[in-house]
Amino acid sequence: MRLRYSATVAGLAASALVLAACGGEGEGEYGGSEAPGTVSFYTDKAAWEPQFLQVSDVSEHSLGLGLEFTGYSDAEQYNAFIKQSFRTDEKPELFTWHTGSQLEELVAEDLVAPTTDIWQQAIDDGNVPAELRKNFTVGEEQYCVPMNAAYWVMYYNKKIFAEHGIKEPKTWDQLMNAADTLVAAGETPFYETNILFSFVWFQTLLAGTDPELYQALSTGEASYTDQGVVDVMNRWRKMLDAGYFGDPGDQTPPQEQLKAGTVSMINFGTFLSGQLNSVDMVAGEDYGFFTIPNVNPDLGKQSLIFETSPICTAKDAENKDTALQYASWWFTEEAQTAWANARGDVSFNPKALINDEELATLNEEAGTDGYQLLERYFEATPQPILTVALDEFSAFVTNPGDPMPHLETIQAEAEAYWSEQG
Repeated sequence: MRLRYSATVAGLAASALVLAACGGEGEGEYGGSEAPGTVSFYTDKAAWEPQFLQVSDVSEHSLGLGLEFTGYSDAEQYNAFIKQSFRTDEKPELFTWHTGSQLEELVAEDLVAPTTDIWQQAIDDGNVPAELRKNFTVGEEQYCVPMNAAYWVMYYNKKIFAEHGIKEPKTWDQLMNAADTLVAAGETPFYETNILFSFVWFQTLLAGTDPELYQALSTGEASYTDQGVVDVMNRWRKMLDAGYFGDPGDQTPPQEQLKAGTVSMINFGTFLSGQLNSVDMVAGEDYGFFTIPNVNPDLGKQSLIFETSPICTAKDAENKDTALQYASWWFTEEAQTAWANARGDVSFNPKALINDEELATLNEEAGTDGYQLLERYFEATPQPILTVALDEFSAFVTNPGDPMPHLETIQAEAEAYWSEQG
């Protein structure tokens, strides 16, 4: 059934509809009508239904198309469903997926519709940074469109910073000095976890030290036992030994830890803003965030980790052209303004009108020449290697010690994987 209007999101949806109201009653820029059609949409992000609902309200008005939403909460069940659907007559018109090796697998089987022309138009219109295109490129073509974008930054509790006279660090040394100040005052500087996101500080330290080495790991051109990687792990170990991190086994949601002051800072994706808002923390008053300074001050650009995931169209979907029309609209300022504010996050579209001033500033700056965007480790790393790495990083933060056995275990899996790729 098509997504319908919900009173719980009426305020945000109404503001988005104001942006969409152009071109006459019941008809928007894309020739919509008062009786919209629907596009089937499948996702493993069932919890995001209210946010997709808001954007569907906008697209119904502007584009004449709404989303027929089907959400899964279990990722493995969802992946199995999507793969099975390609063998049926009801191939998915729009569905969320993953970049990297998992997208390459679908393309190799000729299952996904190319979106090269859509990408070129969006780049020409200034609706997406050209650099993002490579993450959706397989061979010479682009596939799918970006569902979202998030940048990984450092969130902090403004009350704790003010209490201890700490200003937003601009260099890595300043960040470490802030951590020392907090430890001396009996505070815990950083959030840490041994569940899923155990890779976060590995990616931060390596990307901020040697971005080329960081990228080479994802392609098998570097080894996890290379000295540069070992040095990063030893730096991480020293931070753990210095008491910089909270209990990695604490399953209290990070937004609640920051609110309670259990931790002073959280290295996280910008989607944390929406989660902080949900626990009544106010941006600019209760919390702020800053770009995490490079560990190596001599890098020419500021390393900035980003993540993005795709919305794809099955090549043989019955209503493929309609689905691709919706995918094209998804790039626009109108769509991304509605989506970013519904999510409480940034957008890949630098023209999106984001309500949160700090997020809006980051959204603009991230597309400039001063930043080097690096794909999040979770997406950049082939799945078999990632699975082992997450286990090893989790063990490392739980019981810090010599990092070499962990790195050797990851490298053994990496060698096995890359040897099978020819």
